[in-house]
Amino acid sequence: MPPRLLLLLLLPRGGLLPPLRRRSPALSPLLRRIPSNKAPGYFFLSPVCAFSGYSGMAAGSPEQQQRSVVVRETVELTEKEEQIFRRLLDVVRHFGLGTQLRVAGGWVRDKLLGKDSADIDIALDNMTGQNFCEKVNEYLELIGEEQKGIGVIQCNPDQSKHLETARMLILDIWIDFVNLRSETYAENSRIPTMEVGTAKEDAHRRDLTINSLFFNINNNSVEDLTGRGIEDLKKGLIVTPLPAKATFLDDPLRVLRAIRFAARFNFTLAEDLKEAASDERVKSELGSKISRERIGHEIDLMMSDKHPVKAMCDIRDLGLFYVVFSFPENSTPPVFDKCDWQCVSHIEAAWNLAYSIGSSVFSSGSDPKLQDEQRRLYLYSALFIPLRNMFYLDKRSKRQVPVSSYIIKHSLKLKASDAETVVNIHAASEKFAELVLLLESSVDVRTLKEKLEDEYLEIPTDSVKRVCAGLILREIKDFWRVALLVSILSYPEAENAADIHNKQDELHWRKEKYIRVERAITDLDLDGVWKLKPVLDGKSIMGVMQVKSGGPLVGTWQQRALKWQLAHPNGTMDECIEWMKQSQSKRQKVESSTRMAF
Repeated sequence: MPPRLLLLLLLPRGGLLPPLRRRSPALSPLLRRIPSNKAPGYFFLSPVCAFSGYSGMAAGSPEQQQRSVVVRETVELTEKEEQIFRRLLDVVRHFGLGTQLRVAGGWVRDKLLGKDSADIDIALDNMTGQNFCEKVNEYLELIGEEQKGIGVIQCNPDQSKHLETARMLILDIWIDFVNLRSETYAENSRIPTMEVGTAKEDAHRRDLTINSLFFNINNNSVEDLTGRGIEDLKKGLIVTPLPAKATFLDDPLRVLRAIRFAARFNFTLAEDLKEAASDERVKSELGSKISRERIGHEIDLMMSDKHPVKAMCDIRDLGLFYVVFSFPENSTPPVFDKCDWQCVSHIEAAWNLAYSIGSSVFSSGSDPKLQDEQRRLYLYSALFIPLRNMFYLDKRSKRQVPVSSYIIKHSLKLKASDAETVVNIHAASEKFAELVLLLESSVDVRTLKEKLEDEYLEIPTDSVKRVCAGLILREIKDFWRVALLVSILSYPEAENAADIHNKQDELHWRKEKYIRVERAITDLDLDGVWKLKPVLDGKSIMGVMQVKSGGPLVGTWQQRALKWQLAHPNGTMDECIEWMKQSQSKRQKVESSTRMAF
């Protein structure tokens, strides 16, 4: 089951009540709507903040004491890993290097949790990574094997690379080599002064105890040199090896890394860690010392991982929301009270709704990369639903730009295409709102029919739904299911919402609505309509109109021809040309009669 949460929520008046878990009768008296005078048009849901599914309990509480994670006593190596490690030990022994080879960090953690990992980082106690790689190549030459290229990754603090790392292929697996180190930080910089250190110093300078474990290849053993890495792993606890506040002030990015790992493994943030992460000085330095690219990278990893809602809840609860998602100055309307709560409530509702429907929400094709991209941008779109009608004046372009676009492009430094897609999803979701009503009921389509038609184009009444849906899908393309889901997420409750809640869970209600509308669109044979080749291209239209150059008039007729094609899916090019000729002739007769009347 996905992580679920009952939260204090900021909700549109008469609108979204995020579909959380089924409410027990005991909680019903607590779920009451309270008007907000600081955020006009919204209600607060008060005063529940009970966790379910996440390990959101405080460390040391009875719930936390009962919490346990299955951790293996030893590391079980794959055949390939055994071959790699034997090769490395052969190098050490042949040259008499006396080097202790230790696999560091995440690989050890994942192995103890019974997970596979291809991220093998080797820590060396008496030489640099580059020197050791050169010895590996010497050994390969001696045994008659092809030498491998050595890649040296220079120090790059912006990419969290504080010490030179060497990389090479060992038995077709990329391995990183770096020497053990200790580090100290300057007062106003997250760039440390690096020195060669002991294994214990190296373990203690790492971000979290669960990431400070070593696997000693020489003696085939796990080393827990902080004295609590394995214990914290078993408890599912996120703790820093050294005092949390000092650790975060040294490198404030570690705050976001702690949140990310807590979300990835559904672990609990230790109380002292939460206190340090909420410290005003730590928050200030996270915003001033860490590049926006690094912040955006951490957030993107959270969004792409298993428990993005937990990560966003932690960011909000620790008072980091406005540090991470910095807003532009002078937005219109201004940032409202509890905006962070409403944003997080929307991403939770989105997560629960998508999970209840299944993977079919995202691309029906087989491209897993496209599915992952749709899932990621769906979550960003949901998170920023409350901001979709907020704008700011961009000084360079002198245009009003959506605040969500600013956050994605400037606060997180993600791709411009990500910002564009989220804005397009929001726009399409609002168009879908009208379409949902149209497809879900027998409402009078005359008003919509009049919007789609003009003096040259008449659309059959039974084709209005297909034309309307087709035009929306051609704009949003592969992301149409995502936009539909966002629209359903924000869809107003029915007038008899109370009756609905008595009969079924609202999550099920929204799920069924999505499924019905999605099926209606696919039954209209519109999935992939954006790939539809126009029955008439610009050149053909120019020929019918007997004009030698294009222009706005040709573009207008291209749009008319597209609507005709959507209304007549089996229509041919000749039939479309005949319709154009008849429309023009009819229009000319009407204009001629009008002139004669005057």
